Amino acid sequence: MSNASPDRDGGARERLQRWLPKLVLSPSCVLVLFFVYGFIAWTSYISFSDSGMMPDYTWVGLHQWSRLWTSWTWGIALHNIWVFGLLYIVSCIVLGLLLAILLDQRIRAEGVLRTIYLYPMALSFIVTGTAWQWFLNPGLGLEKTMHDLGWQSFSFNWLIDSDMAIYTVIIAAVWQATGFVMAMFLAGLRGIDGEMIKAAQIDGAPVWKIYVRIIIPQLRPIFLSAVVVLAHLAIKSFDLIVAMTGGGPGNATAVPATFMYSYAFSRNEMGIAAASAVFMLAVIAALIIPYLYSELRESRS
Repeated sequence: MSNASPDRDGGARERLQRWLPKLVLSPSCVLVLFFVYGFIAWTSYISFSDSGMMPDYTWVGLHQWSRLWTSWTWGIALHNIWVFGLLYIVSCIVLGLLLAILLDQRIRAEGVLRTIYLYPMALSFIVTGTAWQWFLNPGLGLEKTMHDLGWQSFSFNWLIDSDMAIYTVIIAAVWQATGFVMAMFLAGLRGIDGEMIKAAQIDGAPVWKIYVRIIIPQLRPIFLSAVVVLAHLAIKSFDLIVAMTGGGPGNATAVPATFMYSYAFSRNEMGIAAASAVFMLAVIAALIIPYLYSELRESRS
């Protein structure tokens, strides 16, 4: 009897230790299931309903989706997000890689430069958009400053030019995210085996060929991670665009996120807004799920 009681106590203690983390995390899991996945399911159903200003659970099939894809505003939003996403991703990767290669040369004040390059990523998109809106506003920022300095012929009115406004958003977004991409590439560069580089240098290979043939190919996982993260940020680029241009002038900088917000809260078309939100979720899932699968398969192997 004296031995049975400690055994029972030990078993109870082990069960408690095994179940305690689950009990502690269960409220958070329930809240996530309800407020994240529950609302995803609700939004998906709304996209197939007859909802207008208020939810209407009458099933109408693909009616809202048909209205979405025949909307000329949605076509403009898709074109803008394609231009924005392509230039944003390519610019951030190229500039981030160049900055990482520069800092990898063990230059002086590397820590200071790394902090300066990373600092914009610590800012919210609202702050970044507001700052760049002031800087690029013809009546307040760069153009006015040049005029005050005597350069009266200087003109930079991209922010209010419907053909160029999207590129001002790209400039602001690249400025903010390049430092983050640089940090990813710098970590990858510091993890490369230095013996391979030394062997190539002994063989007389030029520096550019060492990077092209040896170093950059080993950064392939970093490239993939950067593309996934940047594509995710591009699709969610709502705050930056609202702060800088509000989607204008006209619909010149409208993207799916601003389209969804406009139709949900300004035009009272909840069904179309839900359809656009589900489409954006599907695009993000199409980007992230294969990436997560490849990462899990690589970690298991």
